Parts: sequence; C-alpha cells; structure tokens
Amino acid sequence: MSRSHSRNDPRARQNASTRKTLSQNFLTDSAVARRLVESSGVGPDDLVVEVGPGDGMITRPLLARARRVIAYEKDRHFAERLRSRLGHHEHFSCHLGDFRDASEPREPFMVVANAPFGITTDIVRWCLDARRLTDATLVTQLEFARKHTGDYGRWTRLAVTAWPEHRFDLGMRIGRRLFRPVPAVDAAVIHVRRRQKPLLPEADLTDYRDLVDLGFSGVGGSLWASLRRVVSSRAASGACAEAGIARDQPVGLVPPDRWITLFKALTE
Repeated sequence: MSRSHSRNDPRARQNASTRKTLSQNFLTDSAVARRLVESSGVGPDDLVVEVGPGDGMITRPLLARARRVIAYEKDRHFAERLRSRLGHHEHFSCHLGDFRDASEPREPFMVVANAPFGITTDIVRWCLDARRLTDATLVTQLEFARKHTGDYGRWTRLAVTAWPEHRFDLGMRIGRRLFRPVPAVDAAVIHVRRRQKPLLPEADLTDYRDLVDLGFSGVGGSLWASLRRVVSSRAASGACAEAGIARDQPVGLVPPDRWITLFKALTE
C-alpha cells in the first residue's frame, strides 16, 4: 500500500485515532523488549498477565519464557491481529477488554505491562489490590517511575501506603524515540514486588493506612504537626525522634521505612 493510500484509508485513520484516544505508545525495539522481560524475572513456571500488548513486541519474549500468558487488549484491531499471529501458541490467550475490569487469576501470577500512560495509576492500584500477585513490571512515564520509587528524594502517598506489603523499585530507562507514536517524555520501568513477609501484621494495616492518610492530609506543614492533631506533643516528638523524623520534615520527604518505625513507636 502506498503512503498516500494509507493516509486516506478510513481504517488506518480509525486505528490511529484509537491509539491516540487510548494513549498507546508501542515499543519498537525487540532487544529492549527482551531486556524488559528479563528484568521481570519471568520463568518457566510463571503465569503472566500482560496489559496492553498492542502488536506483541513484549508478548513474544514473554511466550518464550513463561508457562502461560494471558493478555488484555482494549483495541479490537490489535486483539484480533494478536490472536491471528500468536494464537497457535497453546499457552497464550488474548482477551478483548479493559484490564481494569478483569478479575485476578486464582493462582499466583505476575503482571507485565506497557500500558497507556493515562491509566498507569489505575494499573498500579489494581496490582496492589490483587492478593495473588507476586510481581509487576510496568513501563510508565519516567517521572511517574521516579516519583513512586523515591528517586527524587520524595515519596508518594501511594508508595508509602503500600510499603508494608510491597516494594517499589526503579528499573531501566527507555528513551521516547523507542516508541511509536513517539510520546512527549521518556519512559522507565517500575517494579512492584509483593513482600514474602509483610513489614506489619495484617491486623495493623488499617491503622497504618489511617496514619498515612493523616500524615498526607496537608495540615500543619510537617508530619510531626499533622500527628499533633491526634496525639500529644510529647508522644508525637518521641515517636518522630525514634523514627529519625525531624519535627519540621515535610511529609513527602519521609522515607517509607521510617513510616513503619513511626507506626510501631506510636502503637507500642
């Protein structure tokens, strides 16, 4: 097909419009796709859920390593093409639909996703809520990955809230020119890993989350000041001192491990 014909083809215009609407940016470098899959730690015993497989650039190396791959693709065009090209693999299935509406598998599983940047937070939350998820390897905007892994020296509320049960690690950086369409910013990989042994008992998690909500309420100008709304000055000062948190330290600058120590100091 000539370039001019493609440009005037209604189906081509519709597919391009759909990709733009879904904010899909597909990886174009197969070597980077293989590195991404290798970094996920997927092995021959693993069930993998892939989000937004698109044209299958990441699906192929996943199929070479995993026991089974279940893909969720919202774009009918790509779902049908993926089934046509990779449907002969007995350990592969592709579902047409929104991953965010999917139920988690009934066995331990991993998630690998180069999903639309616009729904990254939704995907992270889905992964955090999935009780049988072991690891998630997600391609995100570079800023998102750095913010949620403390790479700026700051930590997000989402990461701090999830910290007792999950680790957030910054992975490889991927230049924007390795995607089509080319996004406005570079990307990076974020690894979300469920801890084999949580840092707090399950019975304490609701109270811990309440503490994080209080700290990130924005009242008082510091974590210590926010604590003062519910405990005495002496108790707040003692707990912060035990956790190594300065009285004037902004909440976003408090590392997650110190939140755990703070919670234990307040509850003990």
